[in-house]
Amino acid sequence: MEEYSMRLKISFIVSFIALPIVFMVTLMYQNSSFGLFEGFSKGMAIGGMNQKNFTIGVPNVTANNEFGLRSDVTLDNFEGRNKNDVKIKSSKSIPLTNSTSTPSKEINDNEKDKLLDGLLVSGFDEASCISRSQSHFYHKPSPHKPSPYLISKLRKYEELHRKCGPNTRAYNKDMKIIANSKNNSKKSAATTCKYIIWLPANGLGNQIISMASSFLYALLTDRVLVVQFGKDKEGLFCEPFLNSTWLLPENSSFWDAQNVVTYQSIIEMEMTNTSNEYLPSAMYVDLKYSPTNDERFFHCDHNQFLLIKIPLLFLEAGQYFVPSFFMTPIFKDELNKMFPEITSIFHHLGRYLFHPANEAWELITSFYQQHLAKANERVGLQIRVVNPYSTPHQVVMNQILNCALENKLLPKVRGTKNMSVSSSDKNKTIKKFVLVTSLFQQYGKNLTNMYQNKSTVTGEVIEVYQPSSEKEQKFGDNKHNLKAWVEMYLLSLSDVLVTTYQSTFGYVAKALGNSIPWILYNPVHNTNKEICEREFTLEPCYHYPPLHYCDDGKVIQDVASSFHNIRHCKDFPFGLKLVNTSV
Repeated sequence: MEEYSMRLKISFIVSFIALPIVFMVTLMYQNSSFGLFEGFSKGMAIGGMNQKNFTIGVPNVTANNEFGLRSDVTLDNFEGRNKNDVKIKSSKSIPLTNSTSTPSKEINDNEKDKLLDGLLVSGFDEASCISRSQSHFYHKPSPHKPSPYLISKLRKYEELHRKCGPNTRAYNKDMKIIANSKNNSKKSAATTCKYIIWLPANGLGNQIISMASSFLYALLTDRVLVVQFGKDKEGLFCEPFLNSTWLLPENSSFWDAQNVVTYQSIIEMEMTNTSNEYLPSAMYVDLKYSPTNDERFFHCDHNQFLLIKIPLLFLEAGQYFVPSFFMTPIFKDELNKMFPEITSIFHHLGRYLFHPANEAWELITSFYQQHLAKANERVGLQIRVVNPYSTPHQVVMNQILNCALENKLLPKVRGTKNMSVSSSDKNKTIKKFVLVTSLFQQYGKNLTNMYQNKSTVTGEVIEVYQPSSEKEQKFGDNKHNLKAWVEMYLLSLSDVLVTTYQSTFGYVAKALGNSIPWILYNPVHNTNKEICEREFTLEPCYHYPPLHYCDDGKVIQDVASSFHNIRHCKDFPFGLKLVNTSV
């Protein structure tokens, strides 16, 4: 009896202590969707629905500022960090803020936005690539929706890549077969899968648009895309394909294309109608900048029928050669089903393939939060001076100002004498933030001096930021590439964009951000007497396209009448680009 009384007392005491704890835990759980995200809600910048005054609401993922990017610090101070040291809050802490929807609809809408209307697939480890799940907070929703057929093609490709991508059993077996037969030009290997090894050429902008082109070629020909990334690409991009890698192993015997039969040599030997026994197992295809080489016949059906027999293609490219696929009859039906809206091809492929790795994403979000997040409108200026010796900086500066002021992209200054703007006025006025990307710092400084403490005719407060000024383009440099990628992405977050003629840097920014830019023409060689002009498509320009017809080898005189949906580029008349209708 005494033992039973003691047990009763202990049970009562335990219950007395546990009951309040259970009660408090229950309250915390019921209110977790509000309390845990209170800090985020306070950090949201919500603007009106008018596009001009639209401010993107984004998670404050950079409060700790791991890279030390204070408001007075630029990317030029960044000396590189170990990617294992990068710490970014998981996107799982991002709340759903649409109070008019039911919880299930909120989840579905958020997942739809995060997956870009089905373009992306779920299942990735979000911590390994934060940008994949957070980028939709920074970009405005795209009006260009991927077609169901494109989505199905991407899902099928992902299955193929999981089966035959690098380090898989099929890949390892196939590469051994190809390696054993690559020097034997009279015997083509029989492999489980076929492959493209993409080789880099030119600068990072060129490489991005050529990777997208190579991936589309892989989709059209049922090949697996493998990319050769050196140390200069570390910390730039996430893996694009679920549960697999696209990186060519560094110890691969196919790290270079030496002693590989070239496509050009096959063309020269007129072997386009030969049988398999005379074809090599590996072939090198050169699609770099060149207006005269024999790669102009790459777009011909009979040459594609030849290439489809080759298990491994080394593809070295520095340009956007997608328009050539629309000159190839065997590809046209498939392309039209994948892309009913032709001018959104690179927009879709770029958003599918290129997600900033955590190291790059930390820099992007840090700079955005500290400099651009509170703007009513963001104006991106991408200024490239191809030859600073023949094109004085003042000439370029005058061109930029004339373009921006005449088209009301930036306001005129009301006066220059003691027209300072008080801090209280700044809090009340519309803020227009200008992001300048250039190798030369004088452009950002000149614009800063023009608007600093000055009144504008529109009453807008103008703030100017330039993340870096490298002075010259560097190749094979990881730090330089990282800055370039960060700035391309920041430009893609602009509401208004001005880019330089023939710049692949600008091509990437406009497509990722769905922004039709104003193009600054070459101030030296421009014969149209136009300072700048509005672009007519998101698509990049194919700078050195095919020159000859396939049937008779005659020079193509009129592209517009010969090939539907292809026109000459505004910024480089020799080049071609895709359009939906006649322009």
